[in-house]
Amino acid sequence: MSTYKVEICGVNTAQLPILKEEEKDELFKKIKAGDKASRETYIKGNLRLVLSVIKRFNNHNENVDDLFQIGCIGLMKAIDNFDTSVGVKFSTYAVPMIIGEIRRYLRDNSSYRIPRSLRDIAYKAMQAKERLAKNAQKEPTLEEIATECGIPVEDVVYALDAIQTPLSLFDPVYTDGGDTLYVMDQISDKKNKEEHWVEDLSLSDALSHLNERDEHIIRLRFFEGKTQIEVADEIHISQAQVSRLEKNALKSMQGYLRT
Repeated sequence: MSTYKVEICGVNTAQLPILKEEEKDELFKKIKAGDKASRETYIKGNLRLVLSVIKRFNNHNENVDDLFQIGCIGLMKAIDNFDTSVGVKFSTYAVPMIIGEIRRYLRDNSSYRIPRSLRDIAYKAMQAKERLAKNAQKEPTLEEIATECGIPVEDVVYALDAIQTPLSLFDPVYTDGGDTLYVMDQISDKKNKEEHWVEDLSLSDALSHLNERDEHIIRLRFFEGKTQIEVADEIHISQAQVSRLEKNALKSMQGYLRT
């Protein structure tokens, strides 16, 4: 997009250098030896990677300069931690690091936050509503939902009303056994499904090292753009279990790429 061929944080993005593979290898040898000038050159040579990632966050109404700076932090962390002996392309390793840094920034700087207790009640109410509707084949009343949850009906109403306020996609919705579910976990990602961004990370080898169920969950979530609720319905487990398995699978894949 031409929008990104402008000056961001004082950097003319139209004139960013592109490093050849042999240059990258040589620079990394110098970086590991402590050469700061080579590190700066490598950072500049990979700024286009940061630009490609921040395009995915177009709809967040965040300042592009801010996202670019945060993405650069992720890039620098990737450079400092990358192991050239693992046989993985630097971009494959760096992109998730950059995305993670931007997601943490967006989550930590959300301008509006609903108290955790209300989010927990709202989540339980939504799950109860789903169970009741499935069993009775009709829309349950608020009283039925409250009874199912064991929560006063007025608290259910208040909590459900509260979550109608626009939230950040990275705002936590519910925590179960230390596993946090975010708003984005409950929304289909049709745009990124079409862009095939996961495939572009060349993670097929890492996927093949997962067990059959974990691989199926990752493919449903990131290749087919399904929500955790949709995945839970398809494989007949709870959303909290899907979240836990998904996070463990991603950690396993990340560990494989690092070893």
